[in-house]
Amino acid sequence: MPVTQADIDLAHRLADAAGHVIRPYFRHEHGVEIKDDQSPVTRADREAEAAMRRLLDAERSGDGIVGEEFGEKPGVTARKWVLDPIDGTRSFTVGRAIFGTLIALVEDGWPVLGIIDQPIQRERWVGVAGRPTTLNGVPVRTRTCRELAGATIATTSPHLFDEGDVPHYLALVAAISGGNPRQGPVYGGDCYNYGLLASGHLDVVCESGLKLYDFAALVPVVEGAGGRMCDWNGDPLTADSEGHVLAIGDPARMDDVLEAMHRLQSDPHDHDGHDHGPHDHGPHDHGH
Repeated sequence: MPVTQADIDLAHRLADAAGHVIRPYFRHEHGVEIKDDQSPVTRADREAEAAMRRLLDAERSGDGIVGEEFGEKPGVTARKWVLDPIDGTRSFTVGRAIFGTLIALVEDGWPVLGIIDQPIQRERWVGVAGRPTTLNGVPVRTRTCRELAGATIATTSPHLFDEGDVPHYLALVAAISGGNPRQGPVYGGDCYNYGLLASGHLDVVCESGLKLYDFAALVPVVEGAGGRMCDWNGDPLTADSEGHVLAIGDPARMDDVLEAMHRLQSDPHDHDGHDHGPHDHGPHDHGH
């Protein structure tokens, strides 16, 4: 079923509820712990997700819920609400206001509604399938990128790529920077980078190892602003995607980005003319 105004209003209330919990903890005692996967979690993460789940249980008890902190609650409809209370917990714990709350509505595996909410700066990007993306109610657009060389690329951290993913990422960086360190990547930012790309301040975001709750909300935001979200093979992102994520502000550069990432894997001894990059030997062999 199409996204309704009631769905959008509920997503806003979810973001409001999370922000109400998170703000008092920012730059104050937040009880950080390290989870089994070595990622940090705080009381703000857990309490914000719990607050959003209470709302969903009250208003959409038939829908499924997927959240970073409390896992999956199966539903009886084709819809799932996908929640990441604090995407960028590390930034949150050190007092950097470049984290965000991610809220997505996924239907039949496809992200159809997404919110990126930065509760400290009170910036909220809202993306809905078939509608223009807004930032605090004002439509935003990605920017034109005439060529890959000199584009602005961001990723949260180069240390988050698996060993098999690193060559593809570095090949893309090389195509963009031409070896000029002043044209190198912007680091840090987590989901905030995708909001900046949607608003026309970045050209490319490249990451791997993302879970559904990390990327589902980003898809409607970026695509509603005129950009393209895909995996490293150029395929659309769905609930079945493996977590290799590209956001490209100008869709005209999509083939350039993919070619740059695949180029290093071409086999000089192969004479069939096919690219044997990530499609065949690349990041999907390093499953997440």
